[in-house]
Amino acid sequence: MDFTSLFCLLLLAALLWFWLSGMRVLEIARKTAREKCANADVQFLDDSVACIKMQIARNHAGRRVLRRTYRFEFTETGNTRIEGQVIMLGEGIESASMDPYLILH
Repeated sequence: MDFTSLFCLLLLAALLWFWLSGMRVLEIARKTAREKCANADVQFLDDSVACIKMQIARNHAGRRVLRRTYRFEFTETGNTRIEGQVIMLGEGIESASMDPYLILH
């Protein structure tokens, strides 16, 4: 096996690992957003989150990991779309927040 083939194989393996890791983190972010909406008694819209920012940061142990920011939308009345965010640090949840909204009961 020559160097070019080995390099291509390693690059393909790294891309596959990055994609699988991203899908795992995406599912955790989606579940977190769904639970945050359920706890606030609002409707989680589109059953999806979207990655809006990705950067390198340090976790609590000092290791460099990816910090991914995901955006989601929810509604309290069905007439408006309000945004929320889930910030993932590596595969852990750093924070989850929702924009202010009118509480109707």
